[in-house]
Amino acid sequence: MIKYGWRCRNANKSLRFSSQISTRAVAITDPNEEHYVSSLIIQDSNLLRKSHISVSTTTGLHVLDLIDRGSLQPNPKLYNTLLKKCTHFSKLKQGRIVHAHVLNSTFKHDLVILNTILAMYVKCGCLDDGRKMFDEMPVRDVVSWTTLITGYSQHDRSEDALVLFVRMLREGFKPNEFTLSSVLKAALVEPSYLYGGQMHAFCLKSAYIFNVYVGSCLLDLYARCGNMDDAHLIFDGIENKNEVSWNALIAGHARNGQAENALRLLWKMLREFFEPTPYTYSAVFNACATIGSLEQGKWVHAHLIKSGTKLVAFVGNTLLHMYAKSGNIEDAKKVFYRLIKQDVVAWNSMLTAYAQHGLGKEAVQLFQKMLKTRVAPNGISFLSVLTACSHSKLLDEGHHYFDLMKKYKVEPQVSHYVSMVDLLGRAGLLDRAEQFIKEMPIEPTAAVWGALLGACRMHKNMDLGTYAAEHLFELDPTDSGPYVLLYNIFASAGRWSDAAKVRKRMKERGIKKEPACSWVEIENAVHMFMADDDAHPQREEIHKMWENVSRKIKEIGYVPDTSNVPLYVDQQERKMRLQYHSEKLALAFALLKSPPGSTIQIKKNIRVCGDCHSAIKYVSKVMEREIVVRDTNRFHHFRDGSCSCGDYW
Repeated sequence: MIKYGWRCRNANKSLRFSSQISTRAVAITDPNEEHYVSSLIIQDSNLLRKSHISVSTTTGLHVLDLIDRGSLQPNPKLYNTLLKKCTHFSKLKQGRIVHAHVLNSTFKHDLVILNTILAMYVKCGCLDDGRKMFDEMPVRDVVSWTTLITGYSQHDRSEDALVLFVRMLREGFKPNEFTLSSVLKAALVEPSYLYGGQMHAFCLKSAYIFNVYVGSCLLDLYARCGNMDDAHLIFDGIENKNEVSWNALIAGHARNGQAENALRLLWKMLREFFEPTPYTYSAVFNACATIGSLEQGKWVHAHLIKSGTKLVAFVGNTLLHMYAKSGNIEDAKKVFYRLIKQDVVAWNSMLTAYAQHGLGKEAVQLFQKMLKTRVAPNGISFLSVLTACSHSKLLDEGHHYFDLMKKYKVEPQVSHYVSMVDLLGRAGLLDRAEQFIKEMPIEPTAAVWGALLGACRMHKNMDLGTYAAEHLFELDPTDSGPYVLLYNIFASAGRWSDAAKVRKRMKERGIKKEPACSWVEIENAVHMFMADDDAHPQREEIHKMWENVSRKIKEIGYVPDTSNVPLYVDQQERKMRLQYHSEKLALAFALLKSPPGSTIQIKKNIRVCGDCHSAIKYVSKVMEREIVVRDTNRFHHFRDGSCSCGDYW
């Protein structure tokens, strides 16, 4: 414990401390506090008469000065009031003064006051001071233990919280629901079935399993471990559910990629008359962004507006992200410019949106605007603008922003180096990309070599592509991506024997190619298609629709690019296989089922092929539709025969 010396100097009624803390006592600045001290003085008519103090002159009194010179009788309530006013780091110095005064008073062993002092240190983030205070307390109760455990949990010191909890049990103290909630939150830092199982068993034994606070934290722990079945069991058993328990379950489904379940839970929550909170909306918007469900996201956005819920920063950021990931960049921009406060997360979300949609110039302009508003960019900001430059062939700008990272003291990470390799590779500067990799100050990862291999496939450089692929095979031998890219490089060059060797190597290692699939949302239902898909109940109508569309686009210049069929088959077979790629089937279905003139949104799990890209451009012109395709790299906005990517992707 820090030792404080205290003595009163009658000459000037000031205070002096051996700790060299400020000699000024705590001034009354809060009107409520002034009223409280005034009421104490009014209660003692003799004090008023002797000191000639009126209520109107109590503003600015130094409370500790009054106590020290005997003008005010201290009591636990007074000390607690003063200490509770010091629960912010900016007022910690004053809090230490009050602490010193307590140590020299008759209340130095008062457990309530000591707990308040401990809470003050914890809330100010001074956990080491709080621990010293805790260890030197002559007596403790469950509040003392819970206060420090909560502090450790809230300040990312989960191990300390868990160790202290074990010590608490060994010393015979019985935790309450607040203790258990804090311990469970500490366990969330490293979620595991071990923690979940042990804490679940303890909560059962202590009869807190049905408590809404403990149950909500426990189901959150299971959800973060990916065990949604057990999370549901906990949720169903909670008595008196509240918004926190609903939010924990909804967020768990959203986090585990189960967006449809998250949306269903929201509707159920509303049916049971629970009001969504900002955390509910944030989780649901993230869920909608994951599956690109624009219509569902719009419905939730409309409900948010009708409910009168304020668009706080983190909700606005997830809403912006949802619109951007769903292909609606215009609404994403509207949300961004309507945010009350545009923090670094909001700027990054908008920069990422521009990068995903291939709007490189807009991203650069926004980044410059961000710098002018003096919002300090971080690593994500630079990654977003570098990606945008890469997707738009902005070489000079990309180099400039990579060098600018030093000025803002942002250390380049692997992802930034990947973006630079991608920037150079896409532009066809493969030798410079290879040299950049050799000069990197860190060891190249699989992602770095993957960027180079992707560029080699784009520019059909077999030698450098083989070199990059061999590095990838060593670093990540189970990833199918490099094998597929190398196979496609050989196949597009007609080197079928080399392509066959790659396929044989895949087979020997048990590596399977991820099947291409595309999906489209029609009337809140998601329809998925595979290449040559004949499982859809309306397959005949879909095939007939595409045949009609294909005939129309051929009339205005579309020529099938058979090089996009990496199979050793004759030309006729190649043309047939091209016609039933997954994105074409999804497009044909959307043309059948969506209103004329409406925008079509298609998602694909791999990069859109060159032939489909060309065909969809013609379809957008013939059918007079805007078509948005999201693949693994970016969004493509097809309109009136052209694509937003400018055929550079």
